[in-house]
This record gives sequence, C-alpha cells and structure tokens, in this order.
Amino acid sequence: MVRKITKTNPNIIELIGTLKKKSNSEEAAIWKDVAKRLERSTRRKSQVNLSTINRHSSADETVLIPGKVLGSGEINHKVNVVALGFSQSAQEKIESAGGECLDIGTALEKNPKGSNIRILE
Repeated sequence: MVRKITKTNPNIIELIGTLKKKSNSEEAAIWKDVAKRLERSTRRKSQVNLSTINRHSSADETVLIPGKVLGSGEINHKVNVVALGFSQSAQEKIESAGGECLDIGTALEKNPKGSNIRILE
C-alpha cells in the first residue's frame, strides 16, 4: 500500500503552489521541476555541501538547491546560491567569497523565467 506524503509546513506548501503557478504562467518548466523536488519526503530532501557547489559550478553562476546548503568544504569563487535553507557556516563562506544567498521565493521574483539557473542535488 502506498501512502501519500503530505507536507505539514504551511510555508513549503505555499511555496510549492507559487512555483507551480509561476511555472504555468511563465511557461518555465524549471519551477515545476523544483516544486516536484520540494514535494518529496523529508528523507529524500537534498542536502548539499559547499564542496559540491564549488566543484559543479563556475564563477558568477546561479545554483539552485531544493533543500539545505551545508558548510562542509570551501568555496573559492563567487556564486549565487538559491536554496530552501542555509547553515550559518555555509552562508558566511558564500558571502565571504563574494556570492549571494537567496531563498527560492526571492529567486522566483527576480528571475520569473528561471533562465541561467543550475539545479544541484
């Protein structure tokens, strides 16, 4: 028997709904993809270390993490990171490298088409 997973955090539920609406209105499939990733169970939520972001991104790139960014590792170039949450050390390291930490809702407002965004998990 398959149980349907229901989110209990009202902020996440609202964010998923907003992402789906924006995906349809702007015809940007990236936001629907992010919404589907956020709908997953908590066990499958992504947690990405800075070392992974450093390895798979280039300077001045925007990287989206549909989960939490953790502070393990170093980042040696400027990168804008969009995520559901940041550990304190990760946020400090990203900002000291010249990058920016944004939540998914803010990125949605700034870039409704979702262009030039790379999704990492």
